[in-house]
Amino acid sequence: MVDEKYIWAYGLKNAVEHEGTAVVGSVIAGLFNCGLDKSKIKNEMPGIQKVLKEINSMEIDKQKEKFKDYEKLIGHRFEREGLPELPDVGKKGIVTRMSPSPSGALTLGHILTIGINFLFVKKYGGKFYIRIEDTNPEKIYKPAYKMIEKESKWLCDNDVEIVIQSERMDLYYKYAEKLLNKEAAYVCECSQENFKKLVDAKKACPCRNLSKNDNLERWKKMLNKSGYKEGEAVLRFKSDIKHKNPAMRDFPLARINLNKHPLQGNKYRVWPLMNLAVTTDDIEMGMTHIIRGKDHMDNAKRQAMMYKVLGKKYPWIGFIGRIHFTGLEISKSKMLAGIESGKYSGWDDPKLPSVASLKKRGYKPESFWKFVEQRGISEVDKIISNNDFFELIDNFQKDVNKK
Repeated sequence: MVDEKYIWAYGLKNAVEHEGTAVVGSVIAGLFNCGLDKSKIKNEMPGIQKVLKEINSMEIDKQKEKFKDYEKLIGHRFEREGLPELPDVGKKGIVTRMSPSPSGALTLGHILTIGINFLFVKKYGGKFYIRIEDTNPEKIYKPAYKMIEKESKWLCDNDVEIVIQSERMDLYYKYAEKLLNKEAAYVCECSQENFKKLVDAKKACPCRNLSKNDNLERWKKMLNKSGYKEGEAVLRFKSDIKHKNPAMRDFPLARINLNKHPLQGNKYRVWPLMNLAVTTDDIEMGMTHIIRGKDHMDNAKRQAMMYKVLGKKYPWIGFIGRIHFTGLEISKSKMLAGIESGKYSGWDDPKLPSVASLKKRGYKPESFWKFVEQRGISEVDKIISNNDFFELIDNFQKDVNKK
């Protein structure tokens, strides 16, 4: 049980900073720092509300005077008001992005990543992109394009630019050729099995030592409909073949995929993989800051290598840990399967943690932004139950509705 003196400390601090009214969601976020267990929020709530009611009945001058008695308990180390500061922010603000796949609608997980990027653009000014990563024709749910655009604009108060990667194919080809001309990439004809054996042994495959002209010819053969067949050639980045992490050694950049694309049909046969498409877009769009899930740490290292070869300065990057929601189905593929089987009525089914569902249930984006702001940029993974999370969001929602 949280000591009542900490409720008074955080309650008074919050009231003084917000024109005399302490809001329960912000106070709870502070109390996590001094022992409040997320699973015990419901039990603690009556005591918290009782103290806040008393605080909010005081004149602000009295609140300030009383806070002096409690200030030493929390000092300046427990609660951070607002977002942390970002380094290297220019006069024009920042440019950042979030990149969902159109394999389904946006979910609660997307909200948290979109939120931190969007809030920093609101803080500093600049530009925020939602970049739909659809260069894998096999993993696309066509209705997701319109859903992602509509839901992103709702979440970001229309202050966001939507970009679709499959509409930028000529740019990816241009950057592939840049890398080939710099002899920083090559076209590999080795089977996946043979290549893996060589790379695991820190040995170069025979294709790696071909001349620039030979590789450019092979690239043309990849693009030519009468050239290589699917699976016969891969464009690879030429990295350190002895890198301590095998995943960094000559990683792939593009492959032949003959599946029909929902938007582009069979117009293209060579599709960029993540690291080529992301590096190209980040450079072309002038990214200054990137905040992404820590599961992309290896991709960030690959992209930094490509930036260096292309003579560009890599953006500032921050990583955030994953939040594991117990009792909540967060997988888009499982949600989609449930919708198709009739288990759920649609993406806005109240049992789903999709943006469509949360919007229909009456939640406002600001309620989630408050949670995102309190969390900041942290690589620590969190586990929180469905009930505890929504109890916290419901409290933030009450605060938002008071305004």
